[in-house]
Amino acid sequence: MKPETVDYIRYRVSRAATTLQLARLAINNDFLCDAVNRLYYACFFAVSALLLTEGYSSSKHKGVQSLFGLHWLHTGKLPGSMGHFFHLLFEYRQESDYADLAAFERTEVESWYEEAHEFIDRISAEVEKQMAAISIEE
Repeated sequence: MKPETVDYIRYRVSRAATTLQLARLAINNDFLCDAVNRLYYACFFAVSALLLTEGYSSSKHKGVQSLFGLHWLHTGKLPGSMGHFFHLLFEYRQESDYADLAAFERTEVESWYEEAHEFIDRISAEVEKQMAAISIEE
């Protein structure tokens, strides 16, 4: 793998963590639609990093979801419940960004935050395992 790809993978993992922190700030300040957006993108950045460890990427959100399902969920490398959660966050993000009068309950967003935190921790651990096994081209 090229060093710039390794750097990009690490950037995406870092971006996932930062975006999760932004979600926490949004929740704390009752910007719940913004929190939902940030929760989805935090998970999206983590999944994108994971896919890149095996040379996969997509410029489309649905493409990232499909690749994640095909190469990580359907193979049993990760539980299907993670794919379900990722898809639900995508749907909630669509609603929060595009639906008029979208509203979410703080308790449900708090719950999604906790699940997103676990999701990102799990994905980040998988990325680290993948990175340990990858040889970097000079």
